[in-house]
Amino acid sequence: MRALLVVNPAATTTSARTRDVLIRALASEMKLEAVTTEYRGHARDLARRAAEGGETELVVALGGDGTVNEVVNGLLHGGPDPDRLPGLAVVPGGSTNVFARALGLPNDAVEATGALLDAVREERTRTVSLGLASGTPGTEDEAVPARWFTFCAGYGFDAGVIGRVEQQRERGRRSTHALYLRQAFRQFLEEPHRRQGTITLERPGQDPVEDLVLSIICNTSPWTYLGNRPVYASPGASFETALDVLGLSRLSAPAMARYATQLLTSSPERGPHGRHARSLHDLTDFTLHSKVPLPLQMDGDHLGLRTSVTFTGVRRALRVIV
Repeated sequence: MRALLVVNPAATTTSARTRDVLIRALASEMKLEAVTTEYRGHARDLARRAAEGGETELVVALGGDGTVNEVVNGLLHGGPDPDRLPGLAVVPGGSTNVFARALGLPNDAVEATGALLDAVREERTRTVSLGLASGTPGTEDEAVPARWFTFCAGYGFDAGVIGRVEQQRERGRRSTHALYLRQAFRQFLEEPHRRQGTITLERPGQDPVEDLVLSIICNTSPWTYLGNRPVYASPGASFETALDVLGLSRLSAPAMARYATQLLTSSPERGPHGRHARSLHDLTDFTLHSKVPLPLQMDGDHLGLRTSVTFTGVRRALRVIV
């Protein structure tokens, strides 16, 4: 098997020595080309060339969810075609690794490499759904390039938290769960629309859902992890269906405390619920509009401000080695 290994040298949980060991292990089982990323977007460019070259059968992403997202966007640059495109494999090296863990992979890079080699030998694959976000025609954001996401997107409050965390990381702070919690509290204190949301969700043939403060779009479940604890925003989401949405229309102090508690105690059977919570399941096409520009994130990557985003849930979009 011809394989490309895309290595993020800034991956937070793997040392250079560990990466060397993993590369040797993979190279013992396949014809491996290992390339270390050098700039933002490099993983996307490498995966795109592998997909267009026609010779690579497998692309392995060694890094966190951001590296995986770039690789996926490179593989699917010309659109989804699971039977023709190289398969994807993931060796988790980030701080959270939601996509890899949602696939059932070990969170340890060495153990995940062993599981990957077993899957290659046994030819175990799975074709998963993905989400696609693009600029909405007829709006000021219509020219924004479309982008795939693997496990979640967020519009509004949670994307603002991601943006704050990225600012802190640029100042040298480590990405920890405590950092996320602190920035979520600060985002809450400074959120100007927490009592009256500005987001409207529109979908074909249905009444709009209005006045949302935040919208969490899930392609799988769990939504994220706090350490070893899975957090379920949309328990019904899965890689076999389209997209699920959790929308909250109020974030007053009591509501924030209630929904934060529900998230922390969520389970595969029950996520956030209540008067100001709206859950939608298996949506293939919908659009989120806002009266004011709001932050957007995909797979934990802050993408700036948008006034409108169109989402598509694409079933059987990508073949994954698991």
